[in-house]
Amino acid sequence: MGLVGCSKVAQTDASQANIGAGATAVPSNETPRSCRPGDSLSALKDGNRRFATAWQSKNTADTTEARAKAMSNLWLDNCYLPSSVLDKGQAPWASILTCADSRVAPEWIFDAAPSDLFVIRSAGNTAFDDAIASLEYGVAVLKTPLIMVMGHSACGAVDAARKSDPLTPLLEKLVTPIRASLTPGETLDESIQANSRYAANQLTERSAVLADAVKNGSLQIVVSTFNIADGSVSMV
Repeated sequence: MGLVGCSKVAQTDASQANIGAGATAVPSNETPRSCRPGDSLSALKDGNRRFATAWQSKNTADTTEARAKAMSNLWLDNCYLPSSVLDKGQAPWASILTCADSRVAPEWIFDAAPSDLFVIRSAGNTAFDDAIASLEYGVAVLKTPLIMVMGHSACGAVDAARKSDPLTPLLEKLVTPIRASLTPGETLDESIQANSRYAANQLTERSAVLADAVKNGSLQIVVSTFNIADGSVSMV
């Protein structure tokens, strides 16, 4: 049996036969902004619905090949720009501040194409200095209209922050802002949501650039949670 995911070459000839049937001509004046949707939040929600459908289908498949086939249904309807356009610059239509967890991959979760998302990741999706600076760049320079702070189920960083186990000095620094968001007696899921809301609030409290953009209506900041079990993203 060959490695899963290595059969695309064999499928190329068959797929090439369909190219041109009902295809849309490529515009001659494409720019890095050509793939921007009219509503970034709706585009994220639509992409996640496609991902969750594929993810849940993968979960019920009984062979590795069937799992791969279920996930191959993604990225079929996206807007893709050629490298000749991307070389000119980037124009992501959403910024995602999320966890470094290997199970949380925004381009997959939102069925997004390369260049669609401006992603900042760190364990616990906290609003650390470099994250805020990166988001300022996304808003001020790239004109990204949406920031989503996304936590996820079973977050190890939040779980560590809830405990008193000894950590390295750098890990203690990492969980400090998470602990600032916690309330005694809450569940892990409640802590995950509280941490994401706290991080979102920190963005405008600590950045005049982001606060002004929200105030003038050019920026929307939302909070969500990714459920690893079913692949869905829920607004918090």
